[in-house]
Amino acid sequence: MREAVAAAASAVTELVGDRASDWDRAGLLPEELVRKLGAAGQLATQLPARYGGLGWSSADSGEFTAHVGSLCSSLRSVMTSQGMAAWMVERLGDPAQAAALLPRLASGDTAAVAFSEPQAGSDLSAIETTVTTDGDTLVLTGRKKWVTAADYADLLLVIARMDEGAAVVVVPRTAPGVRVRRVADPLGCRAAGHADVQLDGVRLPLDSLLGGGRQPLPLLVTTALAYGRISVAWGCAGILRACVAAAVDHAATRHQFGQPLGQHQLVARHLADLWAAEQVATRACEYASRCWDDNAADLATAVVLAKYVSAGQAAKGAAAAVQVLASAGAQDGHVVARAYRDAKLMEIIEGSNEVCQLILADAATRSRT
Repeated sequence: MREAVAAAASAVTELVGDRASDWDRAGLLPEELVRKLGAAGQLATQLPARYGGLGWSSADSGEFTAHVGSLCSSLRSVMTSQGMAAWMVERLGDPAQAAALLPRLASGDTAAVAFSEPQAGSDLSAIETTVTTDGDTLVLTGRKKWVTAADYADLLLVIARMDEGAAVVVVPRTAPGVRVRRVADPLGCRAAGHADVQLDGVRLPLDSLLGGGRQPLPLLVTTALAYGRISVAWGCAGILRACVAAAVDHAATRHQFGQPLGQHQLVARHLADLWAAEQVATRACEYASRCWDDNAADLATAVVLAKYVSAGQAAKGAAAAVQVLASAGAQDGHVVARAYRDAKLMEIIEGSNEVCQLILADAATRSRT
């Protein structure tokens, strides 16, 4: 499997090349790139082989995700979105839905998961989007905000209220009543296809409900966020790897006061902290992936820990890299300037730092009882 991961990483490196900065400035990934990776199963690498996927473990998928994250966080964000969608279909859909949808997600079709709303961000219990039945038809109405990869998606997995519970509704982007509007000039991951989605009385067949609907909202949220958090965490490890490479290279080749920049003790401190941050983030991700692959009892906590640690370390590490490169790294389009913006966004999405702290504090409290 390591050979397959290495081959996929090499292929993505060649596809991305030095174009990530151009995509970031343009706010757009090439559609042919997204389709090619999707057709190769590389947007959702953990999707089981029986559905046409690669069937990678979380550990292998994580290393690949980190590599893509080191090249382009926007592309990694699309991977996270696709993987979340596939995971939700696999876990929540019935056998017929899995057989119909998962091969599509393994062969080129793209998907995005719509959680957040204008009044429902960290507190997803405030979701107001609703799905009701009208005879043999579903009617979906509401508004979703900041849906990652929605601008590239063929399918939208929309979380909505249904009776006393909740539901995941699979919505073709082309369905009447669906309007997708790209978020203009986001702070980070500018080319990730963030979009707002308006759903005006969208009518769909009953089998558009994953698993028949009427599930507990916490179940739906936890299912999706578990995958999303570990994917983001590995992506942050990738951000740190890119920052380490850029900072070390600059410090070795840039001379100040008659010696390489990296030999100045205060600069060396930044390099040490940056390298340590990458190591800490990677170890947290490796542990979370082991828990995932072993279905360990503390999986949920391990995933939150990995996301919290990795996002925080990426934000601090990217800031240190900008400091080392100074004006060279302060230019829009430079890898560390892009990392600085992307990493900050990682401290917000898939559970903000503050939400992660609450979850981890609760875990710490429970560990003493």
